[in-house]
Amino acid sequence: MGSALAVTLDPLQSVKSGDGVSVTIAYNTTEKCTAIGWLEKEQTAGKKFPFLFSQCQPVPCKIPLPSKYATVRSTLPALCSALRVSPPSESIHDGKKVGKEIVEYKYNQPIAIPSYLIAIASGDLVYKPFDPLPGKSWKTGCWAEPETIEASYWEFHKDTAHYVEVAEKLVTPYEFGVYDVLVLPPSFPYGGMENACLTFLTPTLLAGDRSLVDVVAHEASHSWFGNNVTTADSGHFWLNEGFTTYLERILQGELHGSAEREFSYIIGRKALTDALKQASGERSYEDERKYQRLVIPYTFGEDPDNAYSSIPYEKGSNFLLYLERQLGGLQVMLPYLKDYVNTFRGQSIRTDEWKKHLFKHFSENGGQEKLDILNKVDFDTWLHGEGLELPAVIEYDTSLAKKAYDLADAWNKSRSSSPSDLKFSPSDLKDFSSNQIVVFLETLQSLSPPLPGSHLQHMSDTYSSFNTTGNAEIRSRWYGLVLENPDKSFAKEFTEQAAKWIVGSEKGSTGLKGRMKFCRPGFRSIHKVESDLAVKYFEANKQYFHPIAAKLISKDLGLSK
Repeated sequence: MGSALAVTLDPLQSVKSGDGVSVTIAYNTTEKCTAIGWLEKEQTAGKKFPFLFSQCQPVPCKIPLPSKYATVRSTLPALCSALRVSPPSESIHDGKKVGKEIVEYKYNQPIAIPSYLIAIASGDLVYKPFDPLPGKSWKTGCWAEPETIEASYWEFHKDTAHYVEVAEKLVTPYEFGVYDVLVLPPSFPYGGMENACLTFLTPTLLAGDRSLVDVVAHEASHSWFGNNVTTADSGHFWLNEGFTTYLERILQGELHGSAEREFSYIIGRKALTDALKQASGERSYEDERKYQRLVIPYTFGEDPDNAYSSIPYEKGSNFLLYLERQLGGLQVMLPYLKDYVNTFRGQSIRTDEWKKHLFKHFSENGGQEKLDILNKVDFDTWLHGEGLELPAVIEYDTSLAKKAYDLADAWNKSRSSSPSDLKFSPSDLKDFSSNQIVVFLETLQSLSPPLPGSHLQHMSDTYSSFNTTGNAEIRSRWYGLVLENPDKSFAKEFTEQAAKWIVGSEKGSTGLKGRMKFCRPGFRSIHKVESDLAVKYFEANKQYFHPIAAKLISKDLGLSK
């Protein structure tokens, strides 16, 4: 995972403490490096120019940059995780011919950031600013290929600036000057990446109904937790993702009501349960239980990508929700969050430092009463415990989930009836939000025993939009439901359909589903039903996935260790 670079100074030069020293470092990379993704023009939306983008989290970028300035000379528009100095963002390639003429792009990042937040992207990109908010010095806007800029702008312009505005009211002022989003080509392996000043987003968020913009709330929340106060190493990754998910859901509550905040926890809890049980090739979390912990004791050279899952996000945010409820609610937690950020601003910390500060804050803001509460918390089990359950029972407001639960219960009770006698209709989902459909499908996934394949076939015919929807969250849950059914003859009816959806070869496809949240569980489910088909579709399209995703899918399918 990299080694420290030590520079030995010549003692004969009599360099004293405080003297300036000029150091030149020569280095090169290899074709095996994964920090940069190189896309052929056929892998982009416009199919006119190649595309480059970086992904430095967790460890591909091992060299911190001592300079806050960056200059990129390119024949294609170039973006960096910093403030654009020149040319203006609104100017497409400074008026020069894209793909032909070189333009010098200059950037400045006045705030120190960890190396994993260093980012660059270059391709046929255009910019559209979001409406400025009165009294705010920072700006927001959207970058995308010309073919997707209007859809991207529509999806995100309504909410992005408001997420940043509300977050800084709750925590501390936004410090980075610009909060832009870049919608990347389909091979981007994550939902989003919180690069400073420039959040990278997956095109799977372009649902056409703004139902998936909560990912922007999450990435914007990283501006405080991760980009401002960051984890010192991957073993304490929950300090980034647990806190960010916690703030993201507070934002949902502030903007849409407390029931919406609790509803997000319900959806996340299913993802947590799946992650704790998840098998990956010949390895599973039940075999390597340390990946179920919040604080993971990695061995030397161990790749933190092996442990990537929903656990630090969901277990971490539930831990903070538990502390919130024990300590007295948001009215005591929000002042704590401000103090936490102000105390560790610009620092990289570990869990022991977080815990020490937690006790210090509540000692000074609550006295012995709060300390008595904290002393009763089972920190060891929360932080270092393993298993499939949380250390404490946490209940959520289910008011928004009720209609989903009720419809799932009706299907569950129908299992003794012949499919021809069932009275379900497409109107069942008429007033459902996208997230309520997700909860409906996840509830069905949890039934024991599962619904008969004959009933799921009737569901497929009745709610046919499940097979064609552009909402990747719904589509992935639907395939998870039908492909995991024990009736393999029924499940086989969906394997090739699911494979074509993942690789982007179905009719009317919006492209590859390179986001690991969808492609990895999708391929795993297909593999359980038709292993040869899963391998065939992956091998034929492996070059289109990001190296990180391709490596992990290969492990999932038993093609590598």
